[in-house]
Amino acid sequence: MKRVLLAWSSGKDCSWALHLLRQQPGIEVAALLTTLNEAVDAVAMHHVPRPLIELQARAAGLPLWTVPLPWPCLNETYETRMAEACARARAEGIHAVAFGDLFLKDVRAYRERMLAPTGLEPLFPLWGLDTRALAHEMVAAGQRALVTTIDPRRLPATFCGRDFDEGFLASLPPEIDPCGENGEFHTFVHQSPAFAHAIPCQPGETIELNGFVYTALRPAGPTGLSPAPSGSSRT
Repeated sequence: MKRVLLAWSSGKDCSWALHLLRQQPGIEVAALLTTLNEAVDAVAMHHVPRPLIELQARAAGLPLWTVPLPWPCLNETYETRMAEACARARAEGIHAVAFGDLFLKDVRAYRERMLAPTGLEPLFPLWGLDTRALAHEMVAAGQRALVTTIDPRRLPATFCGRDFDEGFLASLPPEIDPCGENGEFHTFVHQSPAFAHAIPCQPGETIELNGFVYTALRPAGPTGLSPAPSGSSRT
């Protein structure tokens, strides 16, 4: 059995990667790996707070590993802390790290180069899929997400806070990748075939910060859920 650590941003691509990996024989997703901006305790580009990430991990039935990063973060610091996470993975019997990348070759090459000394195999379960077909497949399968971040240089700020659904896809300008692979937008998944249950969340204020537009998210009402399971995977 190949045990896999899945890079987890809270968005639709990593959630779909989890769904696909679980359908592959001989694959066991062992944990989710998330980097957090330690100044605000949230996923940096997605602006999703830790409690919602923990609820996702609980819904997925997986331990959550968190890697705190300073803001701003030097690449050297990022690579050092990720190397520590990889060493931990090897120590805990994990064989591979999976990513939700779709087609950016430079990003894939960087991940492969960084993993090469660790002995961990890089996996890309979504690589090369047609992003337009993939976006519609996600929606048709019942995956539900909120758009948390917009790059206003590429997409109007009014798209922030919307549901990632057929209406959203139909309204995207033709030059925008339907999965936002070029950084046009980021999402938070609150319902997925990979989850045992939906995650109650509520959008809040939309703000502009450091050149990007963010819609704040928070858990909606009492969840009845404790933090994600940790076991030997506690961070």
